[in-house]
Amino acid sequence: MAGCYAIIVAAGRGHRMGGDMPKQYRLLAGRAVLTRSVAAFARHPAIDGVRVVYNPDDQDLYDQALGDFGILPPVAGGASRQGSVLNGLESLADLAPDRVLIHDAARPFVDAATIDAIVAALDTHRGAIAAAPVVDTLKREAAGVVSETVPRDGLWRAQTPQGFRYGDILSAHRAATGEDLTDDAAVLERAGIPVALVASPDTNFKITTEDDMARAERLLSGGGDIRTGMGFDVHRFGPGDHVWLCGIQVPHDHGLVGHSDADAGLHALTDAVLGAIGEGDIGAHFPPSDPQWKGAPSDVFLKKAGELVAARNGAIRHLDLTLICEAPKIRPHVAAMRQRIADILGIDLDRVSVKATTTEGLGFTGRGEGLAAQAVATVVLGG
Repeated sequence: MAGCYAIIVAAGRGHRMGGDMPKQYRLLAGRAVLTRSVAAFARHPAIDGVRVVYNPDDQDLYDQALGDFGILPPVAGGASRQGSVLNGLESLADLAPDRVLIHDAARPFVDAATIDAIVAALDTHRGAIAAAPVVDTLKREAAGVVSETVPRDGLWRAQTPQGFRYGDILSAHRAATGEDLTDDAAVLERAGIPVALVASPDTNFKITTEDDMARAERLLSGGGDIRTGMGFDVHRFGPGDHVWLCGIQVPHDHGLVGHSDADAGLHALTDAVLGAIGEGDIGAHFPPSDPQWKGAPSDVFLKKAGELVAARNGAIRHLDLTLICEAPKIRPHVAAMRQRIADILGIDLDRVSVKATTTEGLGFTGRGEGLAAQAVATVVLGG
């Protein structure tokens, strides 16, 4: 088997940020930093698989962040970052990839264009790294004062992902075992193999301090591209003793008719989220002609929409849903509906609004023939 695989290095403890929570599991606009970093690669068409190198002591945190993300099982890290990367590389031996990209878990804003550029650079180079040119004047310090001004010409700040021919980087890491090299490019350079530079945007920064975390929050809360999407769905009543609305089973003297579970609330929300990022509608991703979606729970659809947002380094900032029907009564179930939506998407509860209204006896909802749902989603794309 060949192809291009990504290793996400997430075994560190992030002591510079303090606290008991490793920074890769800290929530960033409702989603773990690690979740955002993995999503960028897991949804990229050039990446055939993703493996996280982690600390097994963080298993519960890992499961919360990536439990059903559909990536390769994680592997344990080593005593150093270099050891962790080697463990990740060795774990891919059976897959025998042509290429591998190595990325820091604490860089959640890597964009698809940077991944594209690294992969393309490996067509002509044996190694390539994302990097940004140094723009500030550099000073060397001695005893608390400036001892030298360092010319910045030709200087770059190394970032990740860093891409390599798999055989090259595996051999180089094996040969460098026990040495203290600062990044994987340095490991390849030690083996005498040149490494190409690929310009990467400044948003591809590493979260190291609380100031970095605040910057990341700002990027997702208003510094990015703010989008709005709308969704609308209708289902008629049919035989049954309950309906599914917003992922909650609501007792009723009728059911709802549809190819899936006919959850109009989740369908409207899914279309709103997809609309906000220009990804078509629910039918484009889950066509009713496909038998695998017959009777499927609609949380699958909404979760997929949320993953598409995350893959673009985005965040769902708010959802507003209105259910339109004469019956069943919605108000007793609103709290549970809001919580279920928040859980599906991994966002804060206060970012979800669910309310209901009637049409005063008018139209098909007024006649009790079915119900409708309309939704608005606000999304920020930060990358």
